[in-house]
Amino acid sequence: MVRMLRPLTRAVTYTRWLHMLVAIVWSSLWLFIQEALWTQITAAVLLGLAGLVPITRVVEGFQARLLLTGHRQDGGDSGEIVTTPSVTWADRGRTVVWLEARLVFGWVVAHLSVQLPLLAIDLATTAFGTEPAGDGFVPVKGQHWWHALLAPLPLLLLAVVVVGAGRLITTLAKRLLGPSPSERMAALEERTEQLLERTRIARELHDSIGHALTVAVVQAGAARAAGDAAFTDRALVAIEETGRAALEDLERVLGILRESEKPVSSRPTLVDADRLLESARASGAKVDAEVTGPVDTVPGPVSREGYRILQEALTNVLRHAGAVPAQVRVQVTGDTLVLAIRNPLTEPIPGPAGRGSGLRGIRERAALLGGRARTGPDEGDWQVHVELPLS
Repeated sequence: MVRMLRPLTRAVTYTRWLHMLVAIVWSSLWLFIQEALWTQITAAVLLGLAGLVPITRVVEGFQARLLLTGHRQDGGDSGEIVTTPSVTWADRGRTVVWLEARLVFGWVVAHLSVQLPLLAIDLATTAFGTEPAGDGFVPVKGQHWWHALLAPLPLLLLAVVVVGAGRLITTLAKRLLGPSPSERMAALEERTEQLLERTRIARELHDSIGHALTVAVVQAGAARAAGDAAFTDRALVAIEETGRAALEDLERVLGILRESEKPVSSRPTLVDADRLLESARASGAKVDAEVTGPVDTVPGPVSREGYRILQEALTNVLRHAGAVPAQVRVQVTGDTLVLAIRNPLTEPIPGPAGRGSGLRGIRERAALLGGRARTGPDEGDWQVHVELPLS
């Protein structure tokens, strides 16, 4: 019994009732001027024409979200009701059907909302020997005491009508005001892009922070082993510069997460590769770099991913090989960007151990851009060779 009465305690039940009654307010005003069938037919025709206007879908969507689901924003049931203008004729057709159905629901529920309480009043008055008002759609004849037992039934029926009609019109709204197949596909693509963006941000944090921590650990270890005050000063300067760069990357990424709708701020590209090379050299690695071709003309996405690939490769050199000679080649030829990093194979050095995600990240970045990456031993050296298409 309590479960059956629970819908009557929810605010959304009454907002749905209000939604159905509001639908007939403007058309019912005509009844005060002239009671005729043609007035209601005219109202239905005008609604059909209004449904062909794209903005009508926006208005109806907001009303349905607020009154039928109780939500203003996307989320919960409201996510199944769109608030965008109609784009296709199919969307307009569904809006027309919705407006006509809402009008029918409004008239039926409004009529019962008036007549059922009148019937309950007539039953109650005749139970006490008073003549009924006679305004109800069901005439009450006779004056019997047992009419008092029937008086609550119309009110219970009204509650059932309000709850049932509210749920039915909400279901109908989700079908007729819900997203079309093309809109569902667009939403799915947007969700996929968001997931890919989060994955990219996580990878960037791994590359940037991992590089900074690796440089700091290697520099600190080298300074302690050298026992030279001048070398220690240079190591501290390198740690400071690398840490500042990592903090800038961290602030930028956190800004993207906080303000996802704003454009992404500038990210480092291959034009900024000098700071990576200097950071590696400051850590003790002997980096021989060769840059050929117009690096500044490389498209933004390719240049940014190329920077991260180079950063991860140099981080791996410092993390796993230490202060060893490393050859870096950045070449732009035709429609291809080539990144090649080689260093001698050495025994594993003490330091922060990764989980192999760095090389996997390099291969994933190359694959997402339609390129290819080769990593592994090559004639006594360890090599990272990446080719990225510029188109």
